[in-house]
Amino acid sequence: MPATRHTQPSSPETELAAERAHLDRARAELARMREHTLSLQADGGDAIAGEALAHTLWLRARALQDDPRTTLFFGRIDTDAPETLYIGRRHVSDEGGDPVVVDWRAGVSTAFYRASPTEPMGLRRRRRFGVEAGRITAFEDEELQGAPADDRLAATGSSALLAREIERPRIGPMRDIVATIQPEQDEIVRSDVATTICVQGAPGTGKTAVGLHRAAWLLYAFRDRLARSGVLVVGPNRAFLEHVGAVLPSLGEVTVRHTTVEELAAHGTVRAHDIPEVARLKGEARMAEVLREAVWSRVRPATEALVVPRGAHRWRVPAYEVQDILDELRSRGVRYAAARAMLPQRLAHAVLVAMERAGDSPDDTVQDSVARSAAVKAYVKAVWPELTPQVVLHHVLSTGEGLADDQRVMVWDKPSRTPGRARWSVADLALLDELADVVERTPSLGHVVLDEAQDLSPMQLRAVGRRASTGSLTVLGDIAQGTTPWATGSWEESLHHLGKDLGADGVHLEVLDRGFRVPAAVIEYAARLLPHMAPGLGAPRSVRSNPGRLDVVVVGDAVAGAVEAARSASEHEGSVGVIVPDAWVGRVGDALGAAGLEHEVLDGEHAEERILPLHLVPATVAKGLEFDQVVVVEPASIAAAEPDERTGLRRLYVVLTRAVTGLTVVHADPLPAPLAAP
Repeated sequence: MPATRHTQPSSPETELAAERAHLDRARAELARMREHTLSLQADGGDAIAGEALAHTLWLRARALQDDPRTTLFFGRIDTDAPETLYIGRRHVSDEGGDPVVVDWRAGVSTAFYRASPTEPMGLRRRRRFGVEAGRITAFEDEELQGAPADDRLAATGSSALLAREIERPRIGPMRDIVATIQPEQDEIVRSDVATTICVQGAPGTGKTAVGLHRAAWLLYAFRDRLARSGVLVVGPNRAFLEHVGAVLPSLGEVTVRHTTVEELAAHGTVRAHDIPEVARLKGEARMAEVLREAVWSRVRPATEALVVPRGAHRWRVPAYEVQDILDELRSRGVRYAAARAMLPQRLAHAVLVAMERAGDSPDDTVQDSVARSAAVKAYVKAVWPELTPQVVLHHVLSTGEGLADDQRVMVWDKPSRTPGRARWSVADLALLDELADVVERTPSLGHVVLDEAQDLSPMQLRAVGRRASTGSLTVLGDIAQGTTPWATGSWEESLHHLGKDLGADGVHLEVLDRGFRVPAAVIEYAARLLPHMAPGLGAPRSVRSNPGRLDVVVVGDAVAGAVEAARSASEHEGSVGVIVPDAWVGRVGDALGAAGLEHEVLDGEHAEERILPLHLVPATVAKGLEFDQVVVVEPASIAAAEPDERTGLRRLYVVLTRAVTGLTVVHADPLPAPLAAP
């Protein structure tokens, strides 16, 4: 591949000017590429093809938009060739087709992330750039060959520019980590499209960003395949998806769909709330067999013969022959609706056999006519009725049919008279999705990224897994952060429910325990909870050079204390998250407003359109989010709001590990015992 050749200028100032000139050139070439795309005519030969081509060109032009807030490249590698390659978020070429910037996903870019002095991978030098407001302000070189060890920068994690980028203050949505991907993260990102990867990642290890970058890499490396089958990102709530939603577009991928588990299984509107015990029982894997049997039990035995009038004759198929047809269709392993669709033709064929025995010579048109006859339609309706998931689930939950004794607690105290008036819960949506798949096969996607997977029930995992039945998954989570009634105890169990058994070919578990986001002071404080709520799980290690700030403040009034802590945190650069018990959102919000502290409330569904530095966050919404400064208000109340002690401590672990720079814990009540210990 042709490359930009580089001659070392005589001084750092001259070299910095040369790098800025190369950035200007790259921006000009990107603008040229976009203008060329916009100038193309969408002539596909017909209206439909033309519309599809126009959409493709629009997506291409959108992907070629420049972002003036950042640079088109963040690194440079000098090879043994010798060649100089600039590594960036997307490919940029000149008019002759030679690369000005190489896409970070290209194979040649792998060395930028993985080369080290012990394994230089053909590189002489790696350069990282310091960037402010879209302008190169500094560069830092790492000599990978020939230089004494004392003169080299460390290959991983100790670069000043790398540390500065990781710790840079953030406001608004999640940023990509493309400039700071570490070797162990890069190996996950570049795993083959046929491989399902499960990532156990402690807070701050970048597991969510790794999953999103993996989606971007797969779309680059296997674009034709995944463009047809699709890529989906599944997150815990809308606030989380809005937080991470800018990552893929920043990498030039604008066609990936984002959804929650509830939206994925949107077979009804959530209008009810299950108590934790009922939610746990509804989420158990054994419900799959109950629902499968509930569907197939609707196929009734053939107790009467099929009689089809045709002209002066009445053709008869005995009940035992019909039963053989029903049994054969049930044994084929197809879905309920597919087997039902076959039944009219099978019955019609039996009628044709009877006609042939009588000496007639019917053809295929006669069989089609018989299959569409009123007699056959009526018989099919009687023995193999049409079903909807709502009708079946309403019946199961209303009557308890097929449920074990301990599951009968799910039976509605006041069931609705009709399925159309049913009040479905979140757990019910997964049951409806299971039923929908028993009735009609759910189409599979090429790849699904599932985040916060530890919080999904077996039935919810099955709903996600069937969307990747012929594709692969990137499963992200942390067992220590499981806070639902059905939180998983092992990734082996979760992967099984997803239809991807751990240990099978192409299914791997990877552990990320090096924390790049959460500073040492914060992670060490939160890790006090681990032995009490996730024994045996190793504590994460912070590799940040800055240990961060931790303040534990005892106050007389927790609400007033929260306001003062928020005011103090707002004096620092970057975003601020005030995380409170869910029931306190109104009180703390009013107090912040009265104090003149403008803020956004994250309610789990959406954030306000404004991008403000100060956010008020209910504890149950905090998972997956990050803020430069975090104020956690009344930890004991956050923990006590959960149904049991272990879940309460896990919820607290989540909220304590949202901080990137500083954490302030405000409390009037005594802290939970693990945190109160010196």
